[in-house]
Amino acid sequence: MRVLMIAPPGAGKGTQGARIAAHFGVPHLATGDLLRRHVARGTPLGRTVHAYLDRGGLVPDQLMQDLVRKALADATAGGGGYVLDGYPRNPAQAWAAYQIASSIGATAQVALHLRTDDDEVVRRLLTRAGIEHRSDDTEPVIRRRLALYHEVTEPILEWYDRRGILLSVDGMPDADRVTAAVIPALEARRARHKARPGPVPELLIAA
Repeated sequence: MRVLMIAPPGAGKGTQGARIAAHFGVPHLATGDLLRRHVARGTPLGRTVHAYLDRGGLVPDQLMQDLVRKALADATAGGGGYVLDGYPRNPAQAWAAYQIASSIGATAQVALHLRTDDDEVVRRLLTRAGIEHRSDDTEPVIRRRLALYHEVTEPILEWYDRRGILLSVDGMPDADRVTAAVIPALEARRARHKARPGPVPELLIAA
């Protein structure tokens, strides 16, 4: 199973991504966690992206492409699937993700969209900030990240819908209820894909 997670921060991508990965026995590739590990270790990439993360901005596309290319290659080296969480976040990244995955024969089968309410997302992230003491979870930064999501990430949902791989689920109930809705829907998509395998028509990809 190959899944992209599309949702704003605080929507539960990490929780649901981990559960989906465990259910299907595939790696959970959380780009935010990967980036924060680089920051914590003080790697060259970590030093570069630290300022972007602290102010809630988007990490430059080329840096993200390099990170995702290696993660996907490692995850699918044995012919397996993946759950990619946190990428893509804009149309250019969506196209890059398709090209990267296509080059290794591992394009996504589902783009899972968790629908959310902004005020609830802010409440969740402020609660998390109090527990984890994360410098990137202040309310002004959260609001800025949500504005970026609506401006540059939401438009890619239409592209995935045209490709026929978009699956939109209510992300506002508690985590267990969301999982109970997501897993059967993904199982149904997997069964459909097995029954009718094949690439997405190029016309839709290029549109």
